[in-house]
Amino acid sequence: MKQGGDRPPPGNGTMVKLGALNLKDKLLSRIVTPEIDELVAKMPKPVGSFGYDPWGYHENAAKVGLGIVKWLYEKYFRVTAHGLENVPKKGRVLIVPNHSGQLPMDGVLIGYAIATNPDGPRAPRAMIERFFPTVPWLGNVLNSFGAVIGDPLNCSKMLDGDEAIIVFPEGVRGSGKLYKDRYRLQRFGNGFMHLAMQHKTPIVPVGVVGCEETMPAIANIAPLARLLGIPYAPVAPPLPLPARVYLNFGEPMFFKDDKLSEDEVGERVETVKAEIRKLIDRGLQERTKIY
Repeated sequence: MKQGGDRPPPGNGTMVKLGALNLKDKLLSRIVTPEIDELVAKMPKPVGSFGYDPWGYHENAAKVGLGIVKWLYEKYFRVTAHGLENVPKKGRVLIVPNHSGQLPMDGVLIGYAIATNPDGPRAPRAMIERFFPTVPWLGNVLNSFGAVIGDPLNCSKMLDGDEAIIVFPEGVRGSGKLYKDRYRLQRFGNGFMHLAMQHKTPIVPVGVVGCEETMPAIANIAPLARLLGIPYAPVAPPLPLPARVYLNFGEPMFFKDDKLSEDEVGERVETVKAEIRKLIDRGLQERTKIY
């Protein structure tokens, strides 16, 4: 006869659920290491009592993201980063790199480098194309990792909050270019310069080498892109190739909030563009092999 306090053994459904929970916990413990916990704890990142900020960033999600990218950064793309000491340990900053590779792997790798910076880890915020949030679930996931739609108002508010923001002035012109145009900088928008001037924000230029070879595109099927409502439909490898990636962070550049014509603002943009070109050349000289 069963005692009053005895409970029946769990059924198969309960056992399956418990097994799934245990597997999830084991996976998370492998992904979110104590090292990553410590890094996130050091980041100057104000969040609410539930761990979120106004743009959807969540500390636990950021930890999972860092844990996943760690393998890509260290083992798959074998990233070499120089000049991370140029990224301010705190305060607002615009990180401005060249853009390439069909997928935004360059932003992911730059973000990881900033988050694990031995000179002072920061929670990176990346300005992303409006296309990404239209993909089911993807927008929320990217927001939880720290990405935000590339809107000037969003960027302005985050600068007021002293964030470290990654901005790609080339936009899809850079990420979607063909392999034959590799390492040719496309037209830069002026928006980032206006924001830097208005918010008295330093610009840290970054030269990215290697992402051009991760997904080399030989053609863009424009009619298909229009049909699907996506920026471009490249003829390229289905998955990123394991090219070695080199990141060179330049010294901060400062621009006064002068009353300038748009042409004069454009001249300042060209100054940043020229510095990025130098950093790209440095990475190309440093690289001894592509894969």
